[in-house]
Amino acid sequence: MLTSVQKEILQSLINLYRNADGMSIKGEEIAEIMNRNPGTIRNQMQSLRSLGLVKGVPGPRGGYKPTIEAYHTLNIQDTDKETLVPVYKKGELLKDITVAKIEFTSIPHPGECEAAIKAVGNIKTLDLGDKIRVGPTPVNKLVVDGVIVGRDDMDNILLLDTTGIRSIPKRRAMEVATPDLITLDGLDTIRDAARVLASKEIEGAPVMDDDEVIGMVTLSDISKALAEAREDMKVVDIMTKNIITVDENVMIADAIEVMNKNHIGRLIVVDKTGKAQGIVTRTDLLDKIAGLK
Repeated sequence: MLTSVQKEILQSLINLYRNADGMSIKGEEIAEIMNRNPGTIRNQMQSLRSLGLVKGVPGPRGGYKPTIEAYHTLNIQDTDKETLVPVYKKGELLKDITVAKIEFTSIPHPGECEAAIKAVGNIKTLDLGDKIRVGPTPVNKLVVDGVIVGRDDMDNILLLDTTGIRSIPKRRAMEVATPDLITLDGLDTIRDAARVLASKEIEGAPVMDDDEVIGMVTLSDISKALAEAREDMKVVDIMTKNIITVDENVMIADAIEVMNKNHIGRLIVVDKTGKAQGIVTRTDLLDKIAGLK
């Protein structure tokens, strides 16, 4: 049976490894996030290696990697082989956290329900009193809203006082999309684009060439260009060219999953011919979930 320190080391290793694109994790990195002496981590790693929970990687870029048995021991799955369950705080997706398990610990009546959230990732950025949203889950498309009332860093568990539990409505994303596209021309100046987005109170817009979407520009793109004194550049110079689109019949839950996997906040909805029919944002989808309209 693992000691509390060993469990925390193993959990920290998995959290770091998950965001390291397969690179090994050095003991010093684990020591830093745990606020412990690197020597203590190295000593404990010897025991974890003997238990088959950690493997060492030699060389200057070496370090440690968790084994499959490590995931099993902590009762979590290898997230590379499953659909990620997102966590939101104040409507913003937390990129370094996903959910492995949700257990409802008490359901005395609909107004009082607690949920234990088994997380994968660094939960130390979340504090008691934070309002979060978990989901949708991959099978039943469940979404849980709640306030954090407890946090177990050793087992990576968040205890929520739930404020809402719902399933995502089986509706098409196009039903909440904005059909009248506000577009930009690739030859527009950055300042012209900024004026359009500001006047329409939107965060981003597609760039069109005739009827074809050739890019996407956001306020973030514009702000970065202006900060670098590139205000004389054209929209085509700063736009994102890798446009993610979805079919007009895609369901809301599937659209959210596409956004999460690609770390984007908006999608162009197209018909069977590939012609743009509208744009849907993460806010549109989350508002639909919240209101179940």
